[in-house]
Amino acid sequence: MSVCPCRTSGRDSSCTPTVRWLLYFPNTRDAYSSNLDLSASDVQFCSPKYWAMMTDPIMSLDTAMYTILAAHVGLTIGTLSRHLHKRPDLRPLVNRLLRFDTVGIYLLTERGHGLDAFNIETTATKTPEGFIINTPREEACKFMPASTPSFGIPKVALVMARLIIDGEDRGPRFFIVPVCNEHEMFEGVESIRLGPRPGTSPLDFSITRFNHVHVPFSALVSSNIYDHSLPTSPLEAWWDEVWRIPLGTLAVTAPWISSIKAAAFIAGRYSMHRSLVGKGTSPVPIITFRTQQWPIAHATAVGLVMSNWFPMAAKQTADKSVDHRVRHGFAVIVKTTACRHFQRCVPEVAERCGAQGTFEHNYMARIENDGKGVIIAEGDVLTLCIRLFSELLLQRYKMPLPDPSESLLAQHAASILEENISLLGSLRGGHRSESFNSLILPQAELAIEAMGHALAYSAGLKSGLPKPILDVYECAVIRRDPAWYSENAGLTRILQRIREDEAVTSTIPDLDTYLNSLDIEDYVSAPIVSDEAWKEYYETMPVFTGDAIPAIDQVQAML
Repeated sequence: MSVCPCRTSGRDSSCTPTVRWLLYFPNTRDAYSSNLDLSASDVQFCSPKYWAMMTDPIMSLDTAMYTILAAHVGLTIGTLSRHLHKRPDLRPLVNRLLRFDTVGIYLLTERGHGLDAFNIETTATKTPEGFIINTPREEACKFMPASTPSFGIPKVALVMARLIIDGEDRGPRFFIVPVCNEHEMFEGVESIRLGPRPGTSPLDFSITRFNHVHVPFSALVSSNIYDHSLPTSPLEAWWDEVWRIPLGTLAVTAPWISSIKAAAFIAGRYSMHRSLVGKGTSPVPIITFRTQQWPIAHATAVGLVMSNWFPMAAKQTADKSVDHRVRHGFAVIVKTTACRHFQRCVPEVAERCGAQGTFEHNYMARIENDGKGVIIAEGDVLTLCIRLFSELLLQRYKMPLPDPSESLLAQHAASILEENISLLGSLRGGHRSESFNSLILPQAELAIEAMGHALAYSAGLKSGLPKPILDVYECAVIRRDPAWYSENAGLTRILQRIREDEAVTSTIPDLDTYLNSLDIEDYVSAPIVSDEAWKEYYETMPVFTGDAIPAIDQVQAML
């Protein structure tokens, strides 16, 4: 897969956001159509080819490109794919989407509702000729997929709207609505471009509204376009409509695992050649300092453990034999765990690269900003955790977790869950009480993340990851809840530090091997990874020279 030259060269910052977008958008289309060759079946059933695209490390270099492809392929094509056997009329559209002749966008959430997407207000009113899609008020505008016509490719949207028949609300459904051609918006569709996200890969994020847009009956996304009945269980029916969301929740995580690996590799290589001359005469690489070793060992361990676990989790999330709530639960656990690892690892290693870590050409500063977007993509992490944790405490279903005897991390996950189940049982008013809101909900994310730690560590054990890597990962997790390990595992603060010291000491001698095993070097263009790469980059930077001579009185005044 190819990507914009200005990005892979490490000179991203020399282009304006609009120029950068215009440069790489054709590359996104060409790379998709010529290299991936996905079928609708690949997307529907999440084949290895589908996951190969979603997990390609190059996605971590260009999150705008990934944002487009994730919505276009995973959500739009994915949603349509399961209806093709009964809706052959959808095949031409799906083929255009598969060829990337048309870009699909997924208009679910609204400005005034956010994650409460079940209660959206956009309407699709049935008429003798079809449906009228309408945005009743500003709060019902779709937020925030890129819907502008600025970049020369047609776009079509899957729009979630409430089906209205004879004044009766039949619940939310998806409708196919053409948004724009290569040059302008279609009549009645308006795209309001949002301001830029500072320091991130540019994309034309938008607010989209509909002013009585007419669509035919065939625009209803359903295997039976004549079934307009009110569902027996509206919420369950809605979840069936948005069945690609759990897969999307998992998929958006993949680039951030690659980003952790890239950051670990960049900081590791930089620390091996960056040297200081202290009291002696010989330069000392900064990797010799424990304060440099820990963040790099930490990020390296996280990168290896998470990339090992992700394919296993993907299979569980796509397994149709598993309760859909459990499958979504796996996606939430993976996203929470990976995103919070990202937020701890990347800023830490970037800081250990000093001033160099703050520049866009060295990758880490921009990807740290881009990472903030994934926290809310396909569901805000904290909100997802609250919902999952609440349902687990109410014992509506169970997540298959490692046996507590397997590891300290498994003990921790099981203990936190049981502790809160007991606490809930003691609350007057149960899960609807104020005490539930104030005592239990703040623990939701910690508990879900603990499950992820246990599952990831368990996967690492079963895959035979190196013991030093697993030991560093375990120590990093212990840092998240040191009090529990002190109270329940007999690990006092000093014993935790000693355990950490032993783990890092065993890792550093083979750090170079572990960095290579991240398998990310071919995707890294940061010039600080070696002195040679820096000197090459140095020669390409703009140089300002001149022939002006300062006046003598000016120099004296300055002195």
